[in-house]
Amino acid sequence: MPGKVRRIVTGVNAAGRSCILSDALLPTATIPGGDPVPDGSILRTPPAHRGGSVIRITDIAPDSRRAYDPAELRRRGCKTTPERSAKHPGFHATDTIDYAICLEGEVWAVLDDGETLMRAGDVLIQRGTYHAWSNRSDKICRMLFVLIDAEPLSNH
Repeated sequence: MPGKVRRIVTGVNAAGRSCILSDALLPTATIPGGDPVPDGSILRTPPAHRGGSVIRITDIAPDSRRAYDPAELRRRGCKTTPERSAKHPGFHATDTIDYAICLEGEVWAVLDDGETLMRAGDVLIQRGTYHAWSNRSDKICRMLFVLIDAEPLSNH
């Protein structure tokens, strides 16, 4: 039986700042056929979405070896602000729902209010909030991202 899955969900607090809404280990359950799945998994076909999705596997180098360019983030369609870029030059937001799965290594998910260390097997559900990825180790972190088009958050 596989171990529990860590699910981290982001959101926006009353002050309009990104934050971690929940961070919990999910219990496992079984589906017909006896296959274990994390409790809370959606076992039906997802509804149609507006504009598509992207899946990518990204190696995040240690911060000491990374160069950030907020202007490049804006050219790629990401939102940035000077205040957030000062906190971490990779801070950005997109109009997507993202599933971020840490495959190898570790990385910090940095939000306006708070941060959390993700290790292999952890899943973060990024709900269009401002965030940055900070690899404070000396090894590459490999992440799998699934980005799904979504309506923009109104309080950005």
